[in-house]
Amino acid sequence: MNRDNIIGLIFIAIIIIGYSLWMAPSEEELAERRMREAERERIEALEAERAEEEAIQPVDTMPEPAIETEDPELLDAGEQERLRERMGHFSNAAIGQEDFFIIENEVMRLNISSRGGHIHKAELTDYKTWDQEPLILIKGLEEERFTIHFFSDDRNVSTENLYFSPYVNNRPLTDQEQLKAEGSEMQRLSMRAYTDQHTDESPSFIEFVYTLQGDAYMLDFDVRFIGTDTAINRSLTYLNLDWRAKLPRSEKNRENELNNTTVYYKYANDDVSRIRPTRDGSERLSTRVRWISFKQQFFSSTLISEEGFAEADVTSTMLGEEEEDFLKNMTASIVLPFNARQDNIYNMKWYLGPNRYRTLTQYDLQLERQIPLGWGFFLTSWINRILVIPVFNFLDGFNFNYGIIILILTILLKIVLLPIAYKTYMSQAKMRLLKPEIEELTKKFPNKEDAMKKQQATMALYKKAGVNPMAGCIPMLLQLPILISLFRFFPASIELRQESFLWADDLSSYDSILDLPFTIPFYGEHVSLFTLLMAGSMVIYTKMNSQMMSSSSQMPGMKMMMYFMPVMLLAIFNSFASGLSYYYFLANVITFAQMFLFKKVIDEDALHAKIEANKKKPVKKSKWQQRMEELAKQQEAQKKRRKK
Repeated sequence: MNRDNIIGLIFIAIIIIGYSLWMAPSEEELAERRMREAERERIEALEAERAEEEAIQPVDTMPEPAIETEDPELLDAGEQERLRERMGHFSNAAIGQEDFFIIENEVMRLNISSRGGHIHKAELTDYKTWDQEPLILIKGLEEERFTIHFFSDDRNVSTENLYFSPYVNNRPLTDQEQLKAEGSEMQRLSMRAYTDQHTDESPSFIEFVYTLQGDAYMLDFDVRFIGTDTAINRSLTYLNLDWRAKLPRSEKNRENELNNTTVYYKYANDDVSRIRPTRDGSERLSTRVRWISFKQQFFSSTLISEEGFAEADVTSTMLGEEEEDFLKNMTASIVLPFNARQDNIYNMKWYLGPNRYRTLTQYDLQLERQIPLGWGFFLTSWINRILVIPVFNFLDGFNFNYGIIILILTILLKIVLLPIAYKTYMSQAKMRLLKPEIEELTKKFPNKEDAMKKQQATMALYKKAGVNPMAGCIPMLLQLPILISLFRFFPASIELRQESFLWADDLSSYDSILDLPFTIPFYGEHVSLFTLLMAGSMVIYTKMNSQMMSSSSQMPGMKMMMYFMPVMLLAIFNSFASGLSYYYFLANVITFAQMFLFKKVIDEDALHAKIEANKKKPVKKSKWQQRMEELAKQQEAQKKRRKK
């Protein structure tokens, strides 16, 4: 090992050690983590002990977690005592009647349950499911849960087993009142669960506060523990918020929606991440988390913390095809720091709404990163955010049909790319004019041993003719990021959802002109006309393009591959968004028009004369070309020496 290698290893070691020290948690973070682990172990031990006690207790004498009755005084002394034994200082709140209270604005309607004080049902009133049913993000199913766990007198208590009383501006809500926010107006609904120690002079309660405004999909959600220092174990240092949801299907293509449904989350000081959507997964978020989102293809339910959640565990589990009306089960177990000796207030927000880019960006929380706009490749996301989305929104302001908007957008993009397309056509025209001379060189050097000589002669011909063989490839590469950007944009645009055009009833999903009585492998059980048109136009384009390529006769395998691509895309795009297939079809048709225009404008006889004139001019070799020729000569000399 030489000195340079040793120095390199030392630098690598310094970088690794420095990075480890920089990323290492502070003493305060380590202490807090140890405290949480100790508290978690203590809680698990208490839960195990409680479960063991209940397991040996006779079934007919086991107390229920909550008792539903309109009159608590109907309970006898024994039942009340057993309830206190079970619920600690929240025995009175464990008795009640479940009612639902509606708070709504111009875009959503929320049903708040008195049992648990949580959102029992959330409906987006401006949207429908694919089969025109009300679009409900939270359905109030048995599998769904939003509850906070804590200990009272070492009893494990959950808010889902407590009955909350509704208040508006600190006064009880009557059954006749309708809470609806319009315009800039705000409505605030408070749900309170009182402890057994509560008095008017010394209030003691848990409160969930929902504040809704006008046409906003974002609502304030505050959780408050007021005067609970004697009701909740003082040794507690954190609470556990348990959020579970069974996400309902809302789109025509269940498989496509399933592949776009997963848990997203954002660390407080880091980027947005997610669980891989195509398989079951779980993640432990061990540092502070800004928000957690149960994201579907076009809608999401997002819980946001102003201070950040201390840590969380999230999971995403697929449901089988037998549950065709649902997609996945998702859970989030969230840690909330808690100081039992004082009031604790958690300022949070709910976002319950569409994954529309201009809606999500206004909150400045990076919620828009849930929309798959190609964030993994910076050029793709930049093109979508800076070019495609602003132009699309501008055209949307004219209230055109979305099929017309896609047409105009395609024409505008083709105009922008016109110089590149012209450059590509010119390069192909020059290569086509040189095709006879290239074929003569092929005949002149037929043997494999002469491949280097053939390459040198070909490059010399290009140089003399003033033709760059890469001139046609580079413009095509420049167009590639735009093609990828639009491939991402159209399937992710909620604006196209349930928008019809011609025979397509939903531009965000596949169009079907024929439903097959069987399934074709790799194709599906329907026939998409836009996909057929796209594939057919690609075949025509491939044929036209191959006629212009000078090397088509030399590469039959490549030619077959070019014709195979439309067939492969026909199978892939059959279940894709019809708006995307429609765009590619339009792009190919406009390309045909451009090629016809270029053919009329460009005088190939004059171009050929220019090439011939270039051949007569003296050619100055570049340094790179000189080096390549020198390298070729050395290789030829080595071959001759080997033969000797």
